Amino acid sequence: MELQEVDGTQLAVVGGKAAHLGVLSRIEGIRVPAGFCVTTDAFRQVMAQEPTLGDQLGRLSRLDPDDREAIRTLSAEVRRTVAGIAVPAELAAEITSALARHGEQAAYAVRSSATAEDLPTASFAGQQDTYLNVVGPEAILDHVSLCWASLFSERAVTYRLRNGIDHRTVQMAVVVQRMVFAEVSGILFTADPVTGNRRVATVDAGFGLGEALVSGLVNPDVFKVRDGEVIAETVSAKQLAVSALPGGGTREVAIDLPRQEQPALTHAQVVRLVQLGRRIEAHFGRPQDIEWCLDGDGFQIVQSRPITTLFPVPTAHDQENHLYVSVGHQQMMTDAMKPLGLSMWQLTAMAPMHEAGGRLFVDVARRLASPANRAALLDLMGKGDPLVRDALETVLERGDFIPTLPDDGPAGPPPGGAPAPIETDPAIVAELIERSQASLAALRRDIADHSGPALFEFLLEAVQEHKRVLAQPLSMQAIMAGMEATWWLNDRLQDWLGEKNAADTLTLSAPGNITSEMGLALLDVADVIRPHPEVVAFLQDVAGDDGFLDELPKLAGGAQARDAVDAYLDRYGMRCVGEIDITRPRWRERPATLVPAILDNVRNFEPGAAARRFERGGSRRCRRSRTCCHACGPCRTGTARPPRPSG
Repeated sequence: MELQEVDGTQLAVVGGKAAHLGVLSRIEGIRVPAGFCVTTDAFRQVMAQEPTLGDQLGRLSRLDPDDREAIRTLSAEVRRTVAGIAVPAELAAEITSALARHGEQAAYAVRSSATAEDLPTASFAGQQDTYLNVVGPEAILDHVSLCWASLFSERAVTYRLRNGIDHRTVQMAVVVQRMVFAEVSGILFTADPVTGNRRVATVDAGFGLGEALVSGLVNPDVFKVRDGEVIAETVSAKQLAVSALPGGGTREVAIDLPRQEQPALTHAQVVRLVQLGRRIEAHFGRPQDIEWCLDGDGFQIVQSRPITTLFPVPTAHDQENHLYVSVGHQQMMTDAMKPLGLSMWQLTAMAPMHEAGGRLFVDVARRLASPANRAALLDLMGKGDPLVRDALETVLERGDFIPTLPDDGPAGPPPGGAPAPIETDPAIVAELIERSQASLAALRRDIADHSGPALFEFLLEAVQEHKRVLAQPLSMQAIMAGMEATWWLNDRLQDWLGEKNAADTLTLSAPGNITSEMGLALLDVADVIRPHPEVVAFLQDVAGDDGFLDELPKLAGGAQARDAVDAYLDRYGMRCVGEIDITRPRWRERPATLVPAILDNVRNFEPGAAARRFERGGSRRCRRSRTCCHACGPCRTGTARPPRPSG
């Protein structure tokens, strides 16, 4: 099949490389070396001639991807079998006929094109073989067979095993293209592969054929281009190149000393190449890893595949710059979330949430562009994670990504930013808790009357009511008052007493702190279980069996243990590790996940530890004055009072 006849829908027939080359050949302004494709039908025909291959591939698919020795041995066996199969006469005649159309004695590149290759999530770059400067029909046929066999190289087999791709489902086509006798060749990444910056393209270039770069024979020149301008370049000493031999094959040649440190490309050539890359990127709709050659007629493209190592970014349907901050990092849960968990956040969050790679992000570009909001946002981000603040400031210092926009009016506080100060009155918190409990009780009562589609309509209305309550100024004022008090205490107590994060310690014993209450309550559960050796021994063998609660009453002390765990689950069973993803199983659904923590408490703490730890947090003595944080003793008399705050 001629390459110009191939399109992107024929992946199963021609493989990933040929499919991309066929598409490239039809993009305006993109030159692709002429050639043809030996399709996967030919591969299947050849494979069917050897009855032992089915068993070999079955054994290959069952290998452990970490068992390198077994992979090495069996993959070599399969390659020998495939390479030893004679090309059928009819197929050989078709290949020879295609060669006659393109020039029977011309030089060609013979290139593998597997069906699981150059995919958006698995590139297989360099996993199968390519042969350069192959001359003559007999040599072409031999190298087609070698390409078929390379489908089972050790690297390709391991890669498929790690990506869950069955060897028996992968087929191999072979591309035969006119050889490009390149003066310069290399690789173009339309996004910076190191930083992930989609606006910066990177060009690697060296003299001669691209094999010198691919094999690591030389260090390439590296150019970085942004907005049509070379912004950085590194010119290497290129001592060697790979060139084509007159009768076929390649060889290494030494570069003349004066030329070794000359740039392989001019800036104008680099910019022109990146323009071609942007055209290819726009056609495929994602950043590309492009192999190119430069000969006397200009640039020719010999391969393009998606860059699979870039972390995805949220899709934006505009040309503005966007700066995304990870929600998961702020919530200390960086695992990917399932679609239901993502949509729940997007439905309930107060700020727009953007998804990429199974994670959620908030776009802070417009907030940073506003002088009125910038300082507050940076301060808030810095308190949560200083590294995030540093990253945002680094982007701002560049001066070319986030513009400074005039404040046309009040934009409101940044997400989570500080509202107006609140009156110092503990009754406000009690009132808010009472409101929340009443809201939960009403929700439990009303949701019981709905089912089917009506339940979903009810939930949508409940979500909007939840957002309305959460957005009430008093709620946000109380939340921020607690956060700001903690920050203030940590800063001051560090200066006054040398105590690092002292307020964080104090809050462990603050009434109503649900997080610390959960931990202390689990210590109480351990107190109930510790006196009963049979129960402790039984729990050590639970191993993820969530039915263990039903078995506990059969043991001495087991009924009390079950009641203690059930009481804990009644109070906290809706929580779990990584709970911001609503699809994560809750403790009530998977109570066995609590068992390791309970057993740790049994081993590591004495009875009554919860009460002692709570009391210790409330009356912890500072290392310097040896006085407590309650206003007692020297503090009451003023003899050990810390400096008064100035504001």
